[in-house]
Amino acid sequence: MKIAINIPILGKEEISAVTSILKNGALTSAASQGGPHVQAFEKSAATFVKSKYAIAVNSGTAALQAALYALDVKKGDEILIPSFTFVATANAVVSTGAKPVFVDILKENYTVDPDDLEKKITKKTRAIIPVHLYGNVADVKRLSEISKKYNLPIIEDSAQSLGSTYKGKHAGTFFEMGCWSMYPAKVMTAGEGGFIATNDKKLRDKLLMIRNHGMVHGYDTKILGLNLRLPEISAAIATIQMKKLPHFLKSRKKNAELLTSLLTDLKVVLPHQRKNEHVNWYLYTIATEKRDNLLKKLNQKGIGAASYYPTPVHKTPFYSLNTKLPVTDWASTHVLSLPIHPKVTLKEIEFIGQTMRELL
Repeated sequence: MKIAINIPILGKEEISAVTSILKNGALTSAASQGGPHVQAFEKSAATFVKSKYAIAVNSGTAALQAALYALDVKKGDEILIPSFTFVATANAVVSTGAKPVFVDILKENYTVDPDDLEKKITKKTRAIIPVHLYGNVADVKRLSEISKKYNLPIIEDSAQSLGSTYKGKHAGTFFEMGCWSMYPAKVMTAGEGGFIATNDKKLRDKLLMIRNHGMVHGYDTKILGLNLRLPEISAAIATIQMKKLPHFLKSRKKNAELLTSLLTDLKVVLPHQRKNEHVNWYLYTIATEKRDNLLKKLNQKGIGAASYYPTPVHKTPFYSLNTKLPVTDWASTHVLSLPIHPKVTLKEIEFIGQTMRELL
């Protein structure tokens, strides 16, 4: 038995769509609005997250880059971000010439600590990028207060939170822009891909240029842009996946609730939702003093548990900073995630629960 931590769930519909595009030969489009499949996906994505606009790009990292470009972030600017996340958040900042300033997280849900964030605001601070980690929604109320107080725009890194909501509003739609990933291991996939949501038409128009070398009508580059376009094949897959997303989320919720019932009396910190929050259960993340030993034994038994993230970004060789982030350091040595994706069966959830009980 081998239970993967996350896998793409693809069916005949996706295969048929890809085959049709290959036969047609229109694999991508350099048109300002994108190809027909890109436009169809953008419409479905905007409808799902309830935003006015969605702009498709070729990765979650590209979404962050494009959002930073849209705010005219430049060399010398400082961007406040958590270190307890995937490195893409920081890399996107560095790619603009700006400096990532790392902020600690809250122990309750591993998202950015607003108090520590506020302490690190300087005259050079240009924007804030909170990460809705594991599907948990960051403290948008406090972040909104800080944003207004210091007049700082916020780009939400929602790569892991598609489908997560707070007070009925989707993570990624609280501020200027939200950025999602459609990597194969996410709650839905395009193969590779991402998108940005915004309610601001000026930002939307700017993002359309940024993803297409700054062009509008071809060879008329008006601003700095790159090739961040989403291919038609990826867009077609994503459009179909978007239709399946509600079912995917329902299955994840069911598996998460069952696993919680099996682990509730063990000496581990279980994931929980705050009041008015509904998480997408992208990762079912627990915390325990015995993390490394437990992780090893779970893997030996075929359970694809994983640690996200054993090395915080600020401690990776490229960044290698001596920043003091105590909760981040604690989380990096205590958390592990268990498989609950839609392909995990009831029998497998029970096996995971039973194995955890035996090991703890």
